[in-house]
Amino acid sequence: MLRPLCFLGLAGTILAREITFPPVSGVQQILGTEGDGGLVPGGDISAVMYSGLMTFANLPYVHCLAADGTEVEQYDIAIVGAPFDTGVTARPGARFGPTGIRAGSRRISPEFSWSVYNGRNHFREWAKIVDCGDAPLTVLDNTVALKQLDKTHRVISARTANDSEYAVPRIITLGGDHTTTLPALRSTYDHWGAVSVIHFDSHLDTWNPDVLGGGLSHYAGVNHGTFLHIAHEEGLILNSSIHAGIRAPVANKHYDLRHDKACRFHIIKARDLDSLGMQGVIDRLKERTAGTKVYISVDIDVLDPAYAPATGTAEPGGWTTRELLTILDGLSGMQVIGGDVVEVAPIYDNPGETTTLAAAEVVRSLITLMVDTPVKGKL
Repeated sequence: MLRPLCFLGLAGTILAREITFPPVSGVQQILGTEGDGGLVPGGDISAVMYSGLMTFANLPYVHCLAADGTEVEQYDIAIVGAPFDTGVTARPGARFGPTGIRAGSRRISPEFSWSVYNGRNHFREWAKIVDCGDAPLTVLDNTVALKQLDKTHRVISARTANDSEYAVPRIITLGGDHTTTLPALRSTYDHWGAVSVIHFDSHLDTWNPDVLGGGLSHYAGVNHGTFLHIAHEEGLILNSSIHAGIRAPVANKHYDLRHDKACRFHIIKARDLDSLGMQGVIDRLKERTAGTKVYISVDIDVLDPAYAPATGTAEPGGWTTRELLTILDGLSGMQVIGGDVVEVAPIYDNPGETTTLAAAEVVRSLITLMVDTPVKGKL
């Protein structure tokens, strides 16, 4: 005997899975809760990749730039965006880099970050890590914008850290074009003095402002290709600094390289990796900067355009994402007092977000290095 269709429809309704809605929240869903054995099942992981307000790696947001007299939650490592790209000489778009890198970090969560390589979750160790949002920068005047970024770094780094033994918080900047590294180095100088810079890039970035800028004006001479020259002039960096991944042509085969050496940089070229291997590159970086405090600046164009197409001055023949991450992780034990990932211009990325995913992983590596080695500074 055939059952009436209406009965089947009613039975289907009765047997259908009940739909429930989680509490409405203005921040990302938490991936479960921590227990003795790690993540406890039961947390909702279905929406964490796309719902709620976006911070780097779903970290808590703190208004680090609150007015004087306002109580601000303490932190040990601060993520801050620098949406600035009017110091570029090629394709613009890196002002959207901070947003792109945060988007690339959507699948990273403090609760779901146990490394398969070392079994650790650096988000859940001693350091309190937060996202401070972006520096408020004008797009109409580079001089004013860089002063605003100077002040942003001074304010964030001047607050007392959460860990009383290591009173100065450290900053990781999401760029922004590479000019944004200059205010960061000025800030680190205030707390740690001159530092060694490990500069991952395809370009030297030590050009004389009279050359790259054409001597047109002081304004034109401060850009993403001259900031290391200026940092050297200002005494912000030590004579133990080093480039890694260099492969771009130079304007003058004699002058540019001599000038770079005068700025006290050594060079590891991109193809040196073929002969040295990753461990050899790691050893060179450690030997060069031994006994010093280190600032690590990563221009995403150190990667080959196959792995990071979304950048302003892409250069073929670069490193792979895995090679870069392995080298960064191999620097564990260094006294890293600051870092950045710059020149990410999401408009040139592909639908798979290749560049922003890579940039987010580089930031995670910088966080790992900072957590591995706490560093004392002066407020």
